Amino acid sequence: MEAPGPGFEFEEPIYNLQCQLRDYEEQAERTPDVEDAIRKTRREIADLTAQIYANLTPWQTVQVSRHKNRPHTVDYVSLAFDEFVELHGDKHFGDDQAIRTGFAKLDQHKVMVVGHEKGRTYKEKSACYFGCAHPEGYRKAMAKMRMAAKFGLPIICLIDTPGAYPGIGAEERGQAQVIAENMFEMSRLKTPIICIVIGEGGSGGALGIGVGDRIAILQNSYYSVISPEGCAGIIWKSHEFASKAADALRFTSSHLKELGIVDDVIAEPLGGAHRDPHRMASQVKMYLMKTLNELRSISTDDLLQKRYDKFRRMGVFLEA
Repeated sequence: MEAPGPGFEFEEPIYNLQCQLRDYEEQAERTPDVEDAIRKTRREIADLTAQIYANLTPWQTVQVSRHKNRPHTVDYVSLAFDEFVELHGDKHFGDDQAIRTGFAKLDQHKVMVVGHEKGRTYKEKSACYFGCAHPEGYRKAMAKMRMAAKFGLPIICLIDTPGAYPGIGAEERGQAQVIAENMFEMSRLKTPIICIVIGEGGSGGALGIGVGDRIAILQNSYYSVISPEGCAGIIWKSHEFASKAADALRFTSSHLKELGIVDDVIAEPLGGAHRDPHRMASQVKMYLMKTLNELRSISTDDLLQKRYDKFRRMGVFLEA
């Protein structure tokens, strides 16, 4: 049996060791020397994977955040939550599949889940516009969040989008306006809000459901004012400079934590969330449980003030 090819160019050394391991495991006679070689190779694969993923460049981080097998919102809903009941439509135009909303339970907590969805198959991706939401998607999200606040339910937002849909129809239906309204309304909702960037966090599309009391990001995700391709297209007039733009944007989890944009970085399994979605979902659930318990102990007035102060501190600089 042939070993699967490397997912990325930087994984080539890992792939070579995996092929070597496969050869050892397929040997007809498993002598003590072969068993020792298998154990040694497995350790080498684990050590090399840890070393490579601990030193990813910003552009490599973007590639990992877009991996085809990386868990999406629907995966976290099925793995980390119980009794999910999806809610549809914005009562104005339509039901945008790029944003999913619904009631769910997180152990003893009843919550409202709002998240971007990219889809897996081409049919699903087309229906979800590859995770790029339209105005009706953000209106749907806001309507469900208001409902959650009315009934005192915490809100969990899972962010995974390259950006809001940039088409003419979306602009005609008020794309920029509805994102701005969402940001304003989320800043004053009287219920705890936790936002987690689970993949891509691109531009206003991410901010449309990205205002909360705690902002977290998965280790191999990015959160940025623009995608690296978009930045390269504006600055250098070519997407070929996407890796250069990624270096300049400082949008990886370590950068964002240092700059105070995110509150927490959630560690991923060895080699990325796509290698072990169940463990990743468990990590996310543990973080949500811990954070919800913290936020529930804060009074509503203090919660809103802390949320306001948190975002006011972003972008502060000192002149020389």
